[in-house]
Amino acid sequence: MTTIAEGTAGPKRPPPTGPATEHDAGSGPRPSPDTGRADSGGSDAEMAARLRLAILRLSRRLRQQVAGGVTSSQVSALATVERLGTPTLGELASWEQVQPPSMTKIVVGLETAGLVLRQESETDRRIVRVKLTAEGRRTLARSRSLRNAYLVRRLRGLSADERAALGDVVALLEHMVQQP
Repeated sequence: MTTIAEGTAGPKRPPPTGPATEHDAGSGPRPSPDTGRADSGGSDAEMAARLRLAILRLSRRLRQQVAGGVTSSQVSALATVERLGTPTLGELASWEQVQPPSMTKIVVGLETAGLVLRQESETDRRIVRVKLTAEGRRTLARSRSLRNAYLVRRLRGLSADERAALGDVVALLEHMVQQP
């Protein structure tokens, strides 16, 4: 099934009546006729589907906000190298959940761009570690800045009440991800 990208013209569809799916265009929460506030949804399954879809869409938009010349996968690898210090290629592939040959290709691109250095272990030449360069740190900072700026622009389009409600949602999301 194909979907129409947001912001492009396409056929009008009636609003969805069931739980959201990844193929739904989705118009967001519908206002309750009693309060005018967004309806909180129905069952836990419906709420989970809506939450998953909203997070996927926001994540996709954020991944599109990257510094020039690097891909989203490369930015993710840079962030992981920063977090881990000097991981081996295998550790980096594991953290990024990609196969080692794919990670090698990503690291070669980052190395060619001057964003990371590969260092062979002095005790075992088969072990290669990856380290951020100063330019890699700057690129990562620019990418984060672009993503934050995107969110700031979106937040400015919200009312004070919506921003306050979003603050509560962020606190709940932080709580959800801290639970095992």
